[in-house]
Amino acid sequence: MEPKIKENRWNKDIEAEIKKFWLEKKLNDFDPKIDKPVFSIDTPPPYPSGKPWHIGATAHYSMIDTVARTGRMSGFNVLFPTGIDRNGLPVELYTEKKNNISMHKIPREEFVKLCAESLDDLEAYMIEIMQSFGWSGDMKKFRYRTDSPEYRKLTQETFIELWNKGLIYEDTRPNNYDIKTRTTIADAEIEYQDIQTKLVYLKFRIKETGRDIIIATTRPELIFSCAAVLYNPSDERYNKLGKKTVVTPIGDEVPLIAHPYAKVEFGSGVVMICSYGDYADVRIFRELKLKEKICIDENGRMNKNAGKYAGLNIKEAREEIIKEFKNENKVDKIEEIMHRTPMSERGKCPIEIIPMKEWYLKQMEFKDVLRKFANEIKFHPEDKRQILLDWIESVSMDWPITRRRFYGTEVPIWYCKKCNTPHVPKPGKYYQPWKDAATFKKCEKCGNEEFVGDSRTFDTWMDSSISALFISGYKRDEELFAKAFPVTIRPQAKEIIRTWLYYTMLRTYLLTGKNVFKHVWVSGHGVDEHGVKMSKSLGNVVDPVPVIEKYGGDAFRFWNMSEATLGSDFRYSEDKIQSAQKFLTKLWNISRFISMFPVKKTAKELQPADRWVLAELNKAVAKSAAGYGDFNFFVPANEMKQFSWNIFADHYLEMVKARAYNNDLSALYTLHYCLQSIIKMLAPISPFITEKVWLSLYSKESIHLEEFPKPNKKAGEELCKLTDLIIKTNSEIWKFKKEKGLALNSELKKVILPESLRDFSEDLKSMHRITTLEFGKELSIE
Repeated sequence: MEPKIKENRWNKDIEAEIKKFWLEKKLNDFDPKIDKPVFSIDTPPPYPSGKPWHIGATAHYSMIDTVARTGRMSGFNVLFPTGIDRNGLPVELYTEKKNNISMHKIPREEFVKLCAESLDDLEAYMIEIMQSFGWSGDMKKFRYRTDSPEYRKLTQETFIELWNKGLIYEDTRPNNYDIKTRTTIADAEIEYQDIQTKLVYLKFRIKETGRDIIIATTRPELIFSCAAVLYNPSDERYNKLGKKTVVTPIGDEVPLIAHPYAKVEFGSGVVMICSYGDYADVRIFRELKLKEKICIDENGRMNKNAGKYAGLNIKEAREEIIKEFKNENKVDKIEEIMHRTPMSERGKCPIEIIPMKEWYLKQMEFKDVLRKFANEIKFHPEDKRQILLDWIESVSMDWPITRRRFYGTEVPIWYCKKCNTPHVPKPGKYYQPWKDAATFKKCEKCGNEEFVGDSRTFDTWMDSSISALFISGYKRDEELFAKAFPVTIRPQAKEIIRTWLYYTMLRTYLLTGKNVFKHVWVSGHGVDEHGVKMSKSLGNVVDPVPVIEKYGGDAFRFWNMSEATLGSDFRYSEDKIQSAQKFLTKLWNISRFISMFPVKKTAKELQPADRWVLAELNKAVAKSAAGYGDFNFFVPANEMKQFSWNIFADHYLEMVKARAYNNDLSALYTLHYCLQSIIKMLAPISPFITEKVWLSLYSKESIHLEEFPKPNKKAGEELCKLTDLIIKTNSEIWKFKKEKGLALNSELKKVILPESLRDFSEDLKSMHRITTLEFGKELSIE
């Protein structure tokens, strides 16, 4: 018998043939006219920040592709856009490094052009990787870039809509400031790191008594901004002092104030309040109506308020001040500590708090409704919901949405040159106020006819937070929007729950009044073989390109989806990808063997072994279907591997070979039914090999147009109780032959099988070449 599948082994080169087939059939193109409910995916547009695109991120996107393939095989019309995130700080930093330039030292238009060129190269590289693992997103009509005029126009239109609703306001207030990138950042863009720091105990003096008091600080350079010294009113060391004046180490006089913010147990119990060390300082300044005195400028250098230290950067000033204070005997002691320091997520430097004039989007008054929406969304896995709820609870101020950067969506505002009144244009086009003329003839307030455009851009999350609206056709395609919104699912990584997920929910609610998502799917991180999160700074990033070139897209996909349950970190090692490849080889061998036999679609009466394996298959299908229902691909990957290899191949195929070669209808029907079910259940995870087998044996149309097999509740579960006994019996017979030095196909004179396996006697007898077969309480072999 000649197998219909001609290739002896599964070869990754076959994947190119399958990709060509998908392209010819336009399988990835979304057609809104198809009469099926729409399954819309707010695909996270990957950010082309440099090379290599590490293997953990690549695996994350292969899982998202599996979400889309699951939707298709669940009977939906899947809207799976392909976007590329091309806004924000990382591309500016990459462009500066690549071209050895500073964006502040060349013309803005020239820098913006260089950014776009950098992105084009990186985007092509990322798209090539995505296609190598079988990306099935729409690459034609629903491919988008967040720096395109169309996308940026929608960002600006939604801003104008929120402006007209009275949700935007301007204010000068202390803000998180990244001195490296020279821009305001939101709380969500801050991460905390433990950094070794000097804790300096400085000598202050009470003016009225001459008594020294010691204050510990990690920021001695802020001494020039000290506006008050606090002690706790319950602290017996100080509560009898009353209102006094404190002389700082530089000779400034500031009030000594009783306030519960000071902690009795921390240091000397006395704390200096400066503008600004942290947001506690900001709160105390407002509460006590203290006058701020800023000593650090927007370039991260000491300003004129720092006297002779003006012009030094923060680190230089700190070292010089400590040195001078030590020489003047104004330092009591210095300790080396690990200090939990707020860092800019992008700039990778400690943040400063500097008063800046920015535009804000109101969010504080909407926390209750966002909390309600967070509890309505179905999270996969459920425990990731708490990350969002905790973040909503922690939000303590409105969102500063403007940034002092170049490559991003511009703030569509012009200001009257005479009275500075802001003017917002009508929606309908993409505006660049830093170079475009105003669309207004005269100021609505004073009648002046000259305007100056805002030079700032939006926070990149202002762009990212409209992705769900953009892909579903908001303000562009009402018919599509009615079908695709609310968006079915948002797949994303856990570290951007507080940013991308939160801001999308906020913005969409403010614009539509609705909850934006039905489901949120959250993956874990890709980690190295030691369990450490991959990052370029640690040097443990693995380039996915040579891995996929060596093992193929299917092995790569099966590895990452079988490695860890949803939401957990998944560990990379080449050994594990080799293991995935071995399973695909096994699946190919199974398929090739079955391809020797004609397909039988029905059988009037099934033999016991066939009913048994179908019951086991049904159990695996049911568990896999539940896994797919939760978008937890770890479940179907491992359930179908376990069934295919350890039950179907190792035991059933061996039991049924004799009947198959004799064209037994029951055997042939069962073989093909099982194989079709296996490859359908594995198709979203390993789309190439399953497509090849399907096209070779069962159809001219794609397996990805099929639906998952449905579990049969009447599938004879009682037969599954015999599985362990069947496996044990076969294993002990094979072990007996091996110990006797016999080939596995050698004859056995007499075997006594357990009575409960009587119905399987003919298949077991031919499988093990048993001459005389009897039944008893337990297995016996001669």
